[in-house]
Amino acid sequence: MFFREKKEDVADVSIRPHDSEKVEEEYMYSTTMGPGSITSKHTIDLQEGTKRGLDARHVQMIALGGAIGTGLFLNSGGNIATAGPAGAFIAYCVIGFMVYCIMTCLGEMATYMPVSGSFNHYATRFVDPALGFALGWNYWFSAVTIATELAAAATIIKWWQPVMPDPAWSTIFMVLILAINLVGVRLYGEIEYWFALVKILIVIMFIIIGILVAAGAVGGAGPTGFRYWNDPGAFAGGPVGTVSVLLSAGFSFQGTEVVGLTAGECKNPTRTIPRAIRNTLWRIVIFYIITIFLIGLCIPSNDERLGDGEDTTTASFTLIFDIAGIEVASHLVNVVILLSVLSAANSALYTTSRTLLGLARDGNAPAFLGRVNRFGSPFWAVVFSSLIGFACVFVSIYSAEEAFTWFLSITAVSGFISWSGIAFVQLRFRRAYVKQGRSLEELPFRAFGYPYTGIFAVVLTILIILGQGYGAFAPEFDGVTFATNYIGLVPAIVCYVGYKLIRRTKVVPLLDVDFETGRVTDLDVAKDTEEIGHLPWYKRALAWIF
Repeated sequence: MFFREKKEDVADVSIRPHDSEKVEEEYMYSTTMGPGSITSKHTIDLQEGTKRGLDARHVQMIALGGAIGTGLFLNSGGNIATAGPAGAFIAYCVIGFMVYCIMTCLGEMATYMPVSGSFNHYATRFVDPALGFALGWNYWFSAVTIATELAAAATIIKWWQPVMPDPAWSTIFMVLILAINLVGVRLYGEIEYWFALVKILIVIMFIIIGILVAAGAVGGAGPTGFRYWNDPGAFAGGPVGTVSVLLSAGFSFQGTEVVGLTAGECKNPTRTIPRAIRNTLWRIVIFYIITIFLIGLCIPSNDERLGDGEDTTTASFTLIFDIAGIEVASHLVNVVILLSVLSAANSALYTTSRTLLGLARDGNAPAFLGRVNRFGSPFWAVVFSSLIGFACVFVSIYSAEEAFTWFLSITAVSGFISWSGIAFVQLRFRRAYVKQGRSLEELPFRAFGYPYTGIFAVVLTILIILGQGYGAFAPEFDGVTFATNYIGLVPAIVCYVGYKLIRRTKVVPLLDVDFETGRVTDLDVAKDTEEIGHLPWYKRALAWIF
């Protein structure tokens, strides 16, 4: 077994002074776990070998475009067909607000304690090692997201009727993504910066064209207004249709938590991460809410191209350009969507490998997965995470479309479990923090609406997870649908129960929670503020906007 023995007394930790001249190469904050740590019986540096290679511009753009991928480009049209324009709009608003609440919860912990492994490490330290183990491996299991994106990429390429089969394309993309993540976080950040910029530009372009189509300025069909809200109707499938879209809408937002996982490898995290979190709300409104609203205005929910046919996954964006009479642009749109999907797969490999790194250094995964190469990349964790992507490539030999459907269901449930865990862990983080008599003023960032928003997020995610499989029971039980909807629950349950039975861990007492190891200090906050303040005014302005 690779589980390390746990102890419940808090480590005595000394804060190491950071070397300002090596801020790009070394971890700034004290992360040494002492012999009495709740997470390890040995002295271990949680960030040993990792590098702070992500600039503020990288983090801001990753936060801005990190979640713009398969869910938004390829699944939004299907959501309109399932729930109708009003139903889909309501679902996206509800999920969008919930995601914002969860992001502020993650931001509070990530800015106070910026370490790799992020929320699974927080769960181990603030709640129960069994919960940290379960959340970490559940999130790693979402590496199936890589396969989701690769299956989607193969489906997109079919639009051009290529010669090579789907698995060949998926394999090529997987190798490229693996190479990027092995080189180091700096290359990952730079590539994601430009990927995100392309995605943002295409969404902005889509919004402009969508407004023109709805207003009748292009397309030749006159203004659509709310025509399709009346015929075929604002809702499709009634309340059941709207509820069923909540899960797939949630998949569209998955990836927003990536910014929290970058805290361990970004410069000036006490300033960069809070800014990225605060800007989450308007990003959600612009890139998700407005987008789904415009799709509902421009395309009727009963349009067969939204729900059937081999090229339907690209319909929600590509069809808008076709309606506008810009047929040549369809090729460009598909190229951009392909790049966006590959970006999402790239981010998925990054996050799952860092999750494995955190698990290994918490003693919840084989120790070799915690090793890093000279570039600061956890190479064994990257390779191990990529294996599931390669394995799932073979599943797409049967059908890329079928594989996409299954992978979507698995990763969506896994993502909701992670979100629920983030909100729950933050609730206990704050309880323990206050219980120990610590001042809230020392927190670099505080979650919005505590504790109500956290409770709201936990309750809603659980309700969605349990209720999204309603279709498997009505009008009669369907075993395949049931398995598709709930298979994502299995890894988390097995990991939690198995760890509990084997290790017999207990919930960490509030007064024993370790708030010192890896935390930021007033000196860290002052230094981050000073370094940001030395930037030219135009860079500060761009950083605030993006």
